Amino acid sequence: MFGWRIRSLEAKGCTQRPVDLWRLGLEQEPALGSHLTTSRRGYNHHGIYVGERRVVHYSGLSGRWQCGPVEEVSLSRFACGHEVRRVEQAKPVFSPEEIVRRARSRLGENDYRLLTNNCEHFCNWCISGVSRSAQLERPLYQSFRILAAMFHETSP
Repeated sequence: MFGWRIRSLEAKGCTQRPVDLWRLGLEQEPALGSHLTTSRRGYNHHGIYVGERRVVHYSGLSGRWQCGPVEEVSLSRFACGHEVRRVEQAKPVFSPEEIVRRARSRLGENDYRLLTNNCEHFCNWCISGVSRSAQLERPLYQSFRILAAMFHETSP
């Protein structure tokens, strides 16, 4: 079964083999501690660039139905055949080296929860110390706005 998983990941483009950065949509190597994202079916997957074409991410549901731990993988495996983009941060609270240290401090953690501890929560915690997911907050906020509009009474 393990061999099947490796073959299925390779078929999706999720390999450990080096891939040119331009093939991942990156013009140059990301800065140390960069917040990276790549599209998956129905969501964006997030990770922290730790140098030497390596990314620390909460593997969660990326690539299989079973939840996975925080792990360090190659940039090409993180990309899984998709374009990689940098997430622009206002101003990180921590230095790039501290962001990398924080990311690596959680290697092996296996407490993935889609709504409260996913890959985006992980990256934001590494960068700012605040665990949050805008990807989840947007639909919730939109739902509350729709409900408020439905129940808002206009005066005659």
